[in-house]
Amino acid sequence: MSLIETKALTKTYGRIQAVRSLDLHIEKGEIFGLLGPNGAGKTTTIGMLCTIIRPTSGSASIAGYDIIKNPADVRRHVGIVFQDPTLDTVLTGHENLELHARLYGVPAAHRENRIREMLQLVDLTDRRNDLTRTYSGGMRRRLELARGLLHRPAALFLDEPTLGLDPQTRERIWDYIKKMAQKEQTTVVLTTHYMEEAERVCDRVGIIDHGQIIALNAPDNLKESMGGDLVIIRAKEPPVQKIKALPYVTEVKLDENTIEITMKDAHLHLAELLSIISDVECVEIRVPTLSDVFIRLTGRDIREDSAEDSGSWIDSVARYRPEGELKR
Repeated sequence: MSLIETKALTKTYGRIQAVRSLDLHIEKGEIFGLLGPNGAGKTTTIGMLCTIIRPTSGSASIAGYDIIKNPADVRRHVGIVFQDPTLDTVLTGHENLELHARLYGVPAAHRENRIREMLQLVDLTDRRNDLTRTYSGGMRRRLELARGLLHRPAALFLDEPTLGLDPQTRERIWDYIKKMAQKEQTTVVLTTHYMEEAERVCDRVGIIDHGQIIALNAPDNLKESMGGDLVIIRAKEPPVQKIKALPYVTEVKLDENTIEITMKDAHLHLAELLSIISDVECVEIRVPTLSDVFIRLTGRDIREDSAEDSGSWIDSVARYRPEGELKR
């Protein structure tokens, strides 16, 4: 049995179908990326799996617990890093972790050692007694990662963990995510629209668009499905039919004077290809990326429009609490 399973999981907001009949199987210890544009259904999916958002239909389970029938058990077995900051900025780093430990019932005898271990893991030991309002954005995100793992969850959900961070800080956050997943042996499910980053950290990725999974595989396998290297040539009136007839060419797209060619072993055949094209202005050769896969499957680039009811998500976050009282 997979650690996380969904069957026909669906969520609608009025006439908007944010998630459509989602079937997923995510294994223990896997780093799984849910990729797609804003509004594709990523955040809604995580909300349902964490019992923050109630599904319209379908079912799902985490560590054997049904998200509808056993929500308290599910919450005890998951950790979450929300897209929006949720630290209490009038508390220190240590106090934020201690509050979380009490909410999740971490035994008092083990609480301090676990907090110390998590602070060391994210390199915040020296700042443990500083108010989190004095932390940088990257430091706050690292503390949130530590907080999400503090109670040893079976699954850790990360909703856009590097959103709004500079490239250098984003790189460090991904390094921490990989290190924590390995050290804690936790299943990690992350959402992101930074596809190039997901290529480096995810064992598998699911590309979601309009609430549906349209591709699911290991990053390398998805890129291989493109059918070869990408060669982009700008030229006057390129001979499209001649190019399509070449045996090593798998796909040709023309946009005004720019032609995008998918071909096998471009380094071996480029000279022959160029010999049939006149007035070449520029040539670009690259291996496919997950962004290319997404464009191939959807016919468009990452969108910034949103079909999800973000208000319902934010309101639910404020009410999210593990079951049980504070334990001393």
